[in-house]
Amino acid sequence: MIRILTVLVAGCLLADLPVHAADKPVKVFILAGQSNMEGKARNSLLDYQATDAKTKDLFAHLRKDDKWVVRDDVFIKFLDRKGPLTVGYGSPGCTGVELEFGTAMGNHFDQPVLLIKAAWGGHSLYKLFRSPSAGFPDAMLQKELEEAQKRVKQDNEKNNKNAPQPTLEDIKKDYGSSYRNMLAEVKNVQENYGKLLPELEGKTLELAGLVWFQGFNDIFGAQDEYASNMQHFIRDVHKDLNAPKLPFVIGALGQNGSKPATGGMLTVREAQLSMNEVPEFKGNLKAFPVDVLVDKAAEAMFPNWQKEPEWAHTGSDRPYHYYGSAIWFNRIGKAMADAMLELMNNSK
Repeated sequence: MIRILTVLVAGCLLADLPVHAADKPVKVFILAGQSNMEGKARNSLLDYQATDAKTKDLFAHLRKDDKWVVRDDVFIKFLDRKGPLTVGYGSPGCTGVELEFGTAMGNHFDQPVLLIKAAWGGHSLYKLFRSPSAGFPDAMLQKELEEAQKRVKQDNEKNNKNAPQPTLEDIKKDYGSSYRNMLAEVKNVQENYGKLLPELEGKTLELAGLVWFQGFNDIFGAQDEYASNMQHFIRDVHKDLNAPKLPFVIGALGQNGSKPATGGMLTVREAQLSMNEVPEFKGNLKAFPVDVLVDKAAEAMFPNWQKEPEWAHTGSDRPYHYYGSAIWFNRIGKAMADAMLELMNNSK
């Protein structure tokens, strides 16, 4: 009798508890783009600024007991790397926007968060990330074909070879390859996440949003087509992931920093921001400028960086990589998270 009563009491207590985080699906976010989505802030710079009196307060929420926090509720898969979120999931030896983005998401949700990062340096939306509905730029294909055939012919004559001439189909293969690889990366994680990240074994996944951070390689001649290609990309992502309402955040190109954007950079940035005005994306997309988040200390020091002994404690890369500024990358990541949460709250 006592045993039966104990079981009944325990059952009543469990019935009164809220649904446990273990019963909720894992929130999955795709982080896609080129080198700046890879992340270019050197870990050595983060280590220094996290302990320097002038900057450590900016990193305090990412550290515990004088070490970087290793999240037990946020996980990341970035090509051949995977595990709990912490510093170092950018380009080799670097960190990117995923650190602050994932931290904010982990703090917000009471269930696990998974970041799938698909980013490759130097990949344009015009070519490698080009999505299916954008079609092929026929004039450019023909030009590339002629140039490729000319190179092969010259090489054959110079080296007494007989290599076959490339065909139009050969040229087409590169177009959209990164788009396809992004989808393949998402599919691989969706199908194998229990093996890739044993901590998530037995849980279900919920695709929750996509963050796009790209554009630099499109400013050199492909800028006028960017707005059209971006719309095609968003529509195709919704279709190919079978997620028509997937929230979409765009960090608009901002390497101009405190200076006004000009030329191709201005065109691409305005094209990205114009997605906010596309009627079908209203309420489900937010593009925001990242130049307003500039690390002014790194910006001011860079012109004479080779003569500045403090440069290694301020920045770690060139302007096109946002000076490799840990502060700037972190600000962008937090702004991306704020934008995503705003979209998700609006959709409820």
